[in-house]
Amino acid sequence: MTEPIRLLIVDDSPFMRRAISSLVTGEEDIKVVGTAKDGEDAVRQIQDLKPDIATMDIEMPVMDGLTALKIIMEKFPIPVIMLSSLTEEGAKETLDALDLGAADYIPKNLSNVSLNILKVKGDLLSKIRAIAAKKYFFRPRGNEHTEEYLKTNKNKNNKIDIVAIGSSTGGPKALQDVIPRLPQNFPVPIILVQHMPKAFTGSFAARLSSISHIKVIEAAGGEIIKPGTAYLSPGDKHLSVVKEKREDFVTLLSNEPEDTINRPSISVMMESVAKGYPGKALGVILTGMGSDGLLGMKKIKETGGRTIAQDEETCVVYGMPKAVVDAGIADKVLPIYKIGDEIIKETVC
Repeated sequence: MTEPIRLLIVDDSPFMRRAISSLVTGEEDIKVVGTAKDGEDAVRQIQDLKPDIATMDIEMPVMDGLTALKIIMEKFPIPVIMLSSLTEEGAKETLDALDLGAADYIPKNLSNVSLNILKVKGDLLSKIRAIAAKKYFFRPRGNEHTEEYLKTNKNKNNKIDIVAIGSSTGGPKALQDVIPRLPQNFPVPIILVQHMPKAFTGSFAARLSSISHIKVIEAAGGEIIKPGTAYLSPGDKHLSVVKEKREDFVTLLSNEPEDTINRPSISVMMESVAKGYPGKALGVILTGMGSDGLLGMKKIKETGGRTIAQDEETCVVYGMPKAVVDAGIADKVLPIYKIGDEIIKETVC
């Protein structure tokens, strides 16, 4: 019989520690091996108990979650899922945690904790299982490419006019290993869907833009799509591209269709890209649970475009890319640190 996943719960609130423990009670494949009341306690228990994975609050006395996470990643790295409040400050702290090496996060609504805990049960259990199932991979961002790379390689006819990228669990770090590699004069627009709460997407776009050569913005709807700019879908709307009466393509935000598992949906975005740019789209699917993006990548492929999937080893969760690879529609399967280079080759060379 397979040994259960060993879980450590870190939170300064006794109620939260009990609530999270109750979520895994009765789950035969997950065992709570300890609870910690602050970051200092968490560091000690991780060293002593050697859990497979931990959940961790950010705001705690004695030692906060970010400080503890930095120590954990440096001394005895294990996957850590952060509990994040749905506020602007919570978004910043969560993105800081992901930069430090957290595997993912679970949003919590501090105004109604008991109700929110019940809502996140399925998401939390899925993430614990998926993330603990593989050896956690954390790689600092590599060297970014410069304008000179593009100048010295711009020597062939290019048929790709737009890049569509979808990601979910593990996606914020993956995107930070892809987008900063693209040069300032990148010749085509990029459309991004990252499964993320509405409260986080604006902050994430700003952070991604601050470390990149190209501009990254949260789409507001109606923007004319321009080269050298990445448009990130808000966390509560589908993002599509449509052609106006003139020749310009613009962003479109909508609640339709309503029957998708995720909103925003990667497939909804990619299908609009395939329709608008037949044979001239590059679809890229990155780490994440489930199969969102499969139908969109298939449509891009069917209309003559190109497709790239992240490989299993560098995914936090090999779900969405696996669906694409298993369907036989990935032109290339690459580690995350090579995908930025490949996007440049596909769009420039």
